Amino acid sequence: MKKQYQLLVEHAQKAKTFSLSPYSHFRVGAALLTTDGKIFSGTNIENSSYSLTICAERTALFKAISEGENKFSAIAIATDQNEFISPCGACRQVIMDLAGNIDVVLSNNNGKSKVLKASTLIPFAFGDKNLKRSKK
Repeated sequence: MKKQYQLLVEHAQKAKTFSLSPYSHFRVGAALLTTDGKIFSGTNIENSSYSLTICAERTALFKAISEGENKFSAIAIATDQNEFISPCGACRQVIMDLAGNIDVVLSNNNGKSKVLKASTLIPFAFGDKNLKRSKK
């Protein structure tokens, strides 16, 4: 694995420690890498109204975009699980739509990582190209 991705996983692991998950007790941390080397981290934040919960991946992406970043190369996701946990469907859509076909680094609780392309997590993704209408 790339040395830069190892650092990204470390940031995701640290972000996981800030998880606010009193209902699911399922901690997630994410770290997003911009093309110019900046890292933005995020964690999942739950609410008693589950639909208002936000995932770590979206937290990191929205944080980066709100600070003017829009070019990304990778996102790392860390959980307390022994197996590799991939982003939920909503996060997969947001990653593809806002970050493109970036590398997704899944990190398990045993210190192992796996790198996938975002497009493998959401094949046939819906995006801005689907919203463009032909001119008449």
